[in-house]
This record gives sequence, structure tokens and C-alpha cells, in this order.
Amino acid sequence: MRKTSIIILTYNHLEYTKRCIESIRKYTKKDTYEIIVVDNYSTDGTRKWLEEQKDIKVIYNLQNEGFPKGCNIGIMKKEKENDVLLLNNDTIVTPSWLENLQTCLYSKKEIGAVGAVCNQTENDQGVSFTYDDFDEMECLAKENNISNKEKWEEKVFLIGFCMLIKKEVIEKIGKLDEAYTPGYVEDNDLSLQILKLGYRLYLCHDVFVHHHLGTSFRSNMTKLYPILEKNRAYFYQKWKFNALACDCVKTNSFPLIKDPKRVLELDCGLGCTLLKLKYFYPNIILEGVEEKKEKREIASLFAPVYSKLGEAKKGSYDVILIGDLLEKVENPKQFLKRIKTYLKKDGRLILEIHNMASIENIKFLLWGYCYDLHKDKKNGFLLREVKALLESLSYQDIVVYSWYKKLTEEEDELFQKLGEKNELIYTSYTVSASARCT
Repeated sequence: MRKTSIIILTYNHLEYTKRCIESIRKYTKKDTYEIIVVDNYSTDGTRKWLEEQKDIKVIYNLQNEGFPKGCNIGIMKKEKENDVLLLNNDTIVTPSWLENLQTCLYSKKEIGAVGAVCNQTENDQGVSFTYDDFDEMECLAKENNISNKEKWEEKVFLIGFCMLIKKEVIEKIGKLDEAYTPGYVEDNDLSLQILKLGYRLYLCHDVFVHHHLGTSFRSNMTKLYPILEKNRAYFYQKWKFNALACDCVKTNSFPLIKDPKRVLELDCGLGCTLLKLKYFYPNIILEGVEEKKEKREIASLFAPVYSKLGEAKKGSYDVILIGDLLEKVENPKQFLKRIKTYLKKDGRLILEIHNMASIENIKFLLWGYCYDLHKDKKNGFLLREVKALLESLSYQDIVVYSWYKKLTEEEDELFQKLGEKNELIYTSYTVSASARCT
């Protein structure tokens, strides 16, 4: 395997940088990597400490160049034949981290980049275990970091906090798009560029890396939001869809999916849900429907994706996922009647709806506001209305799965006052319902 150039950007936060680099030295085989630090004009002693490190290649910027440009500067200084690993300085790597990433990266020619899981949940890259200190973290990470191809999940997008990219891929891309300066959303863009080149992305659940999450940007949220807004607007201009589509997965439908053989997803977006299903059910047959051409082009890399439902095969699917489409269609009853013709005799329809009787809505109504939670939707439902609608079309075995968001303090207080009087509140926020078609 190739040697790896580990690119780390620093902007103050010396203690995080020290801990990150010490963990690399401790848990990475010698002579398999080089560390390149690009310092974005730190003023807290970081530069002095870096000058004392004899095993690090350091570039000192005369101003804060931001994340994308800083990464590009580091990549330009790497050894020519090396792969590139982008690593945040607020991370701590763990046993076998780089070897496991490399094992996945080189397991297939078409894999262009791989990423690690961490203690954060963004993009479903979090882990189930928790810890109280770094000693406990290292023990849990060691148990987790046993190379296993069954723990490699194909993704549409990888977060750039720890991302290993093949040399040939980074050479074809050239550089990260510096229009995203000072940072954020550039990893969405980079991921899609890799996919457009014909390569695949994989998340390695057998590689855990601790991540403190955004020491520089997120320390000042008032500055972060305008940056996010600017970069998301640029992303939309470039790709013609929202950056949030990169991690849009219908996870609330999953508890009602039972070992399906053939699944059709309507409104499948970039294919994020399809890939998640593929990870859980490797032998599943997946198809999708996506009207938006730009999204469909990405999703079609992973499964057959149609521009409209009429292109799918009637009577063929064990499961059809429609997400919240029932809230968006002109005629819900006609829509459900049509969907039924695409299910197998004992197939199941799974839909996600927002409960209009949720504590969130009730709160605003009591305040005297007609809170338009459905401003982008045409329909709103109560649970009993959805059940009645399904039953009127002879759907059977209706199953309800309720899930919640954490209540605010005032919502919880209101819940205590009203909850015992109205059991519908218990199915607040969102309901996923499944119905068998016979």
C-alpha cells in the first residue's frame, strides 16, 4: 500500500493539536506516513511548538487561509506518490486506525475515499458506545477497530474530519473548491466530485476516531451561521440541489422494515436511504424514483432510479417507502390507491407523517398562532385520519411506530398538563405507519 500524507490544519487550540499528533505517533506504524501541518497563523504558542517537532513538515501561513485552501496548500507539499488523509486537529486517532482505512480503500479498485466513525452523529457516522474519559475511549476503540469488511458502508457523502483519499483521485480532482472558504460544505462537494469521477465512498465502522467537533468554527455560532448560509447557497448554485440532501435518510421507516427482498423508494433523492438499506441487507434489490435530474444522476450510481413512478414495474415490490410524500401530493387517497398496484400481494407500504396533534403544534395554537409547520406541504394529518384513509383502500395490518424529538422545557410542562387527558400527544412529532396490501 502507498504511504499516506496526513494533512492537518491548525489555528490555535494547541492542546488539541498536541493530543492529535501524539495519538498519530502512538497508533500509526512508522515509515507509513508523513505529517504535514498547515498553520493558519496561530497566536497561542502553536507555531513555537510546531518548530520544535522534527518529524512534522510545517507550512506557516501569513494569515488564516481557511480550511479548503489550507488543505490545498498541504496537499501541494506532500510526497508525490502518497495518498492523502485529511484529519482535523481536534481528533484523537486510535489503534489500527490507518491500517483499517487502507484495507478498505484498497479492497476494490473503484473505491476512491474512505472515512471513519466517531463520537458525533452527523451523517450517521456516530457509534453506539460512550465513554467518560480518554482511557476508556481507547479501550472501546481497540475493541471496535478489528478490520471487518461487513462493517464497511457505502455512502453518498463522507465528513472530512478524517478522510483518506487515493492518490489518483486527488490528482484528478486537483484541489478542494476554495469558494467554500473559510470552511464547511466543502466535504459534501468533495464527496460528490469523487462520485462523479466514477469512484465509490465507504464509511469504515471498524475505524473509530474521537472528534471534539469544530473547535474553531463552532466556538462562535453567530459567525458560523452566515458561513453555512453562504456555502450552502454556493453548493446549490453548483450542484442544483441542497447540501442537506447528502445525508437525507428515511431512518424513521427502518423499524418497520423486515428483511425485504425488493424495495422501491419514492422521492429517493441522492440514494442515501438506498445505500443504508444495502448496508443492513446486502442481498436486497433496490430501486428508486426521483424526479429531479441532478439528484437522479447521483442516485443512479447505486441502483436503478426512475424519473417517475410509471417506469417502475407493477406488482413487484415487497416494500415501498414514500417518506412524507402523503403530505405533499394533491390527492392523498388517489396516490395511495395507485401505490397499491406496485406492491406484491403481501407487500408493505411504509410512510412517515407529522402528527398534527403533536405538543409542538398544540403549543403554538394555545399561544394564538396558526403555526404553519406544513408551509412546503399540501396536507396535514392526525393519526386516526391516516389509519382511516388506509383502511378505506383495504390496506390491512396497520402498524404504527412513534418517534419523538426532545421536548423543550415549556413543551414538557404543557405535556404534563395535557398528556393524561389526550393520548394522541404521546404520538407526537412524527409517526411512521406500515400497511399490508392484499
